[in-house]
Amino acid sequence: MKQLNVHSVMAFILWGGCALFLAGCSHQITSPSHIKFVNEQLSFVVEGNTAYVSGVLGHESKQELSRFIQKNPNISTLALVDIQGSLDQQATMETARLIRRLKLDTVIVRTGYVVSGGVDLFLGGVNRTIESGAGVGVHSWLDMYGVDPQELNMADPIHATYVNFYLEMGIPERFYWFSLDASPPERVYFLSPEEIYDFNLVTF
Repeated sequence: MKQLNVHSVMAFILWGGCALFLAGCSHQITSPSHIKFVNEQLSFVVEGNTAYVSGVLGHESKQELSRFIQKNPNISTLALVDIQGSLDQQATMETARLIRRLKLDTVIVRTGYVVSGGVDLFLGGVNRTIESGAGVGVHSWLDMYGVDPQELNMADPIHATYVNFYLEMGIPERFYWFSLDASPPERVYFLSPEEIYDFNLVTF
């Protein structure tokens, strides 16, 4: 039986500022295949009750966030500046669940972005806000062994892991299937404001 961690390496850095923050646009941007993650951890900058978060989600992200909140118990909001993706999707899901258990809110800041697993992190927020000009990028996953999710049976347990996570976060199942079809793994599709609202990514 396939395990979720076999496709832990499935995130791509969004390269450059580009014109990807154009309001109302949804489009793809190619990520150069030679780009590597140089900082496989999160960084936090505290300002009042808000922590500004950047970096790459990795195997220790849940522990990093837990330690940070223990040292900063006044934090109520995680402001996502540039979450470039995930190296371990299972760990990313557990980090999002921790955000929900801690009753933290999430916001993607103006001209900030979340990509791939970064979107899942954002979904952990009890209250979720996306500021004008922010980017939300999705694509199909790909595991290190080249397993193509499009070739898996729809009833495969790997699909169920994702679907159950989204339902747990209050996101419709169709968001998962949309993400698979929106873009291949080597590219990123940025959602339009209409798609963001249609999939309930923000709360009211």
